[in-house]
Amino acid sequence: MSQIKNNFIESVGNTPLIKLKAASEITGCNIYGKAEYLNPGGSVKDRAALALIKDAQEKKLISEGGIVVEGTAGNTGIGLCLLGNSLGYKTIIVMNDNQTQEKKDTLKNIGADLRLVPPKPYKDDGNYVKVAGRLAEELKSTNNNGVVWANQFDNTANAKGHYETTGPEIWEQTDGKVDGFVCASGTGGTIGGVSKFLKEKNKNIKIYLSDPTGSALYNHIMNGELKAEGGSITEGIGSSRITKNFAEAKIDGAFSISDQESLPVLYDLIQNEGLSLGTSCGVNIAGAIRLGKELGPGKTIVTILCDRSDKYNSKMFNKSFLKEKNLPIPSWL
Repeated sequence: MSQIKNNFIESVGNTPLIKLKAASEITGCNIYGKAEYLNPGGSVKDRAALALIKDAQEKKLISEGGIVVEGTAGNTGIGLCLLGNSLGYKTIIVMNDNQTQEKKDTLKNIGADLRLVPPKPYKDDGNYVKVAGRLAEELKSTNNNGVVWANQFDNTANAKGHYETTGPEIWEQTDGKVDGFVCASGTGGTIGGVSKFLKEKNKNIKIYLSDPTGSALYNHIMNGELKAEGGSITEGIGSSRITKNFAEAKIDGAFSISDQESLPVLYDLIQNEGLSLGTSCGVNIAGAIRLGKELGPGKTIVTILCDRSDKYNSKMFNKSFLKEKNLPIPSWL
């Protein structure tokens, strides 16, 4: 593989697997994290952004000077905006106003047209995803180069991108010896695409969803009903509905992970392994540890290291915020 990349697009993907020492020791397994935070936009969502834009280009829905509109918790928006900048598209991002200030600042600083809306459930017309869809529709007549609603939740080009890249990379990197894959679901793209690819390679690979408390997907998988319990400070994962991308996933079981369980994992990784990762990574790794205990020692388990902690500084390292929510606090604060 050439180490020279011609542009932003070529540097998306082909991320390494990193062995997670503590997680592996606790379980007697080999637990690896796929270092998706090394993508050029800083997260796993660069893959979704690229897949969604490629899909729009192939369908001739957009050309230079066009506009991409998306509703996002932040990372997909960052990926879409940077990709858009490299291709000559303008990007309009609709985001809930309760997401971290760091993400809002990043989006503004890279030139996205950021529209903040109050958080509303999906069934509400004011939900950020629906606002983005309507906005794209309204703008269509104003731009001859195309206006595209990326629609990361229900446009299955997202899962297809992971089926074509992330899944095969994991298979090759483990020499096909992977026994389990576990990750959270936001859009369902990663778990949808990776699970489909891995199950086609070997139907015995165990695929588990790691779901933050406050999301309804755990109950859906375990009990067949979309019911949410509790809450979480994680952003961009969990859902109250089955997206078209999540519907593609081949899942064997699920774990419900609380902030009390995931945050100490993240703080320990910073202090002892030098990995400073975002909130959803804690949910993923806690799930990988649970799967390791379930499958027994000697197994190879892979999870996703979605992004870095710097997008969540105002939550993860904010003593008064953590105290107020009765959450674990890193020892060095």
